[in-house]
Amino acid sequence: MKRTLVIAPGPTANGDLHLGHLAGPFLAADVCTRYARSTGQDVLFGTGVHFTQNYIVTTARRLGVPPEELRVRSAAQVEDTLAAVGIDPDGFVRFDDRYVKTVRHFFERLHGTGKLRLRAVKFPYAPHTGAYLTDAYVRGGCPVCLAEGCAGLCENCGHWIASADLIAPRSTLDPDGPVELREQQVLVLPLEEHREALVEYFAGRAATMRPRLAQMIEEILSRPLPDYPVTLPISWGIPAPFPEVAGQVIYADAETIAWSMHCTALAAERRGAVLGADDELWFSDAGTQVAYFFGSDAGFAFAVVGAAMLLALGGYTLPEHFVTNEFYELDHDKFSTSRGHVVTGRELAAEVPRDLVRFYLAATGPDFQRTNFNRAALEHVTGTRLVRPWNRVVDKVAAWTGRGPLPVSERSRAAAGLMLERFAAAYDVRRFSLTAVAFTLSEQLARLDRWEVGPGDAGDFCHEVEVFLRCAAPVLIDLAGQALPERTVPARPDTVQVTPVRLPRLAETGS
Repeated sequence: MKRTLVIAPGPTANGDLHLGHLAGPFLAADVCTRYARSTGQDVLFGTGVHFTQNYIVTTARRLGVPPEELRVRSAAQVEDTLAAVGIDPDGFVRFDDRYVKTVRHFFERLHGTGKLRLRAVKFPYAPHTGAYLTDAYVRGGCPVCLAEGCAGLCENCGHWIASADLIAPRSTLDPDGPVELREQQVLVLPLEEHREALVEYFAGRAATMRPRLAQMIEEILSRPLPDYPVTLPISWGIPAPFPEVAGQVIYADAETIAWSMHCTALAAERRGAVLGADDELWFSDAGTQVAYFFGSDAGFAFAVVGAAMLLALGGYTLPEHFVTNEFYELDHDKFSTSRGHVVTGRELAAEVPRDLVRFYLAATGPDFQRTNFNRAALEHVTGTRLVRPWNRVVDKVAAWTGRGPLPVSERSRAAAGLMLERFAAAYDVRRFSLTAVAFTLSEQLARLDRWEVGPGDAGDFCHEVEVFLRCAAPVLIDLAGQALPERTVPARPDTVQVTPVRLPRLAETGS
């Protein structure tokens, strides 16, 4: 059995995790990992924070704090929020000397292959400050979809937008200042040189990609692929170790694979492995597969550029699965830290039992389209679909506790097998869907809630409740932790008798 490397790329270290982050890649990666381990699979789960994007600089300026202070504080907040909602990665990327060394070594190897090119590239330039404007430093219209935004990855269409290609670019640090275009020599990875291999690679993964990522891949492959910058003429970032671009930094969005390799190495080490290098698990002969969980707008950097870099180096396994998500909104408006329109995971978990938080985020998750968080809806959905049905089931089981073992019929064993299959279809990384998990959980719980239990089928009922709990455990972590001595999901239920035990109740939100 292959080891699976589950990676949820870290957010920019310019603030805490809000519910939009959690409802997307982080909860999904955690749930997928928990289920896979419960079925005996070897899985490493890594995440962390991205410390070199210049969004940290612009946010720090708005907040009036040093960028270094902001990114350190943000990393601590992200770790605390993950813990608050029960997301437990094996590896967590921080900005330290080892990370810098990993990134520099990766690009030195890429540079050494001769696959990088020195090219004259145009950038917006602020003549009164002498600064080149890239990514968070410059805004304008997207030349693909016309949406307003910063350079880099377009949140709307997912395409990568070169700074100079923005429509009517303007500085975010000085919106009224003049902006002109100037050329600068930078190192680039010519993606067009890898077209044939990329077309073949994505053709082999098209069947499992979600619609928006598949559409973006199809669109970019229908036109010439860009020269993707590896270095930038700005000061925030890891200094590039190449004399031909002295004074430049490595482009933060080009760090994707080096970040991922470091992330999985930390995860393996936390679980007891001793590695010779951070990229060891990524070798083609290492017997691993990579599964990414990220927002659709990160697809170009992690899927396209990431694959191209691995192809350029050779000898590495390429990602097998991309589980993407859309935006999660707050009261039908985009989460916005700058406008104070935000709810963090820690805030909500301090008021609502975290099993309820996890269930509601799964039930309303943005798997395929934008969805919405609403506090009143959370109380209604968790109360009607989870808490009250479960507590009625608990009362039914309690009526049969203390009576010793009860027989389980063949019919019940077959029904439990079908339940396992339905959950497995939603949990499996190839077709993973948090909303499908939550739907299956709700439907199976409703079935148990409707059951009129009598002496002739009490054993069947208690048996199917136990199987339900094992299947729901990756989402309802606290309930399962209290109710089950161990959480393994059996390959096929073969129970012939069951001894009912007293089960914990769920508290409603606000109680």
